[in-house]
Amino acid sequence: MKHTTFIKEQPPPNEPLTQPPIRVMVVDDQAVVRSGLNAFLSIYDELALVGEANDGAKAVNLCGQLRPDVILMDLMMPRMNGVEATIAIRKHYPNIQIIALTSFAEAALVTEVLEAGAIGYLLKNVTADELADAIYAAHAGSPTLAQEATQSLMDQMRQGQLNQPGSDLTQREVEVLRLMVAGLNNTAIAEELIISRSTVKFHVSNVLSKLQVPNRMKAISYAIRHRLAPT
Repeated sequence: MKHTTFIKEQPPPNEPLTQPPIRVMVVDDQAVVRSGLNAFLSIYDELALVGEANDGAKAVNLCGQLRPDVILMDLMMPRMNGVEATIAIRKHYPNIQIIALTSFAEAALVTEVLEAGAIGYLLKNVTADELADAIYAAHAGSPTLAQEATQSLMDQMRQGQLNQPGSDLTQREVEVLRLMVAGLNNTAIAEELIISRSTVKFHVSNVLSKLQVPNRMKAISYAIRHRLAPT
């Protein structure tokens, strides 16, 4: 009796093994947006839609069942918003990467969702290729931020710097503060800057007021910590 031997076909030596598609879940409360994202995902062989949810609470519940690799997460949703859902998902499923996909680029919202654990922040006017690239990057552990989101964060940082005590010191007040840090008293500062002691006293008073500190030592400590008066 002849025996038939079955040999598993192997790929050619130089042909890489096919990788499984990246499993993507879509979370958005608007059906038209979910439909559009579903159509987008169908274009790319490397991406596979594994499920969708219309609010954050449902998304959290589905994660254990569907185990997506990447979630496209809207932020403004009923019941549980995208930030809350991101916190819950990242806590229980740290291997799932989340890309915030929203219509808003406010710095506070960007900061909030990134601190919650999102790896990306994109606006809904993103192109298909840009979104696909962001998903590939997220799956590889690399962040992607929309240009508008990056600009909002930079504007917020600049505003914070402008609002920092001491940001409104004049050039002369910075000179006086630098000499205070160097250990000079009012008389020595007056001699160094060739101004009267009463003028020095006036500048020191302004420095304390602008730094929001009660005395000279606190001003010196603050200046050193915040590098306001480099020597």
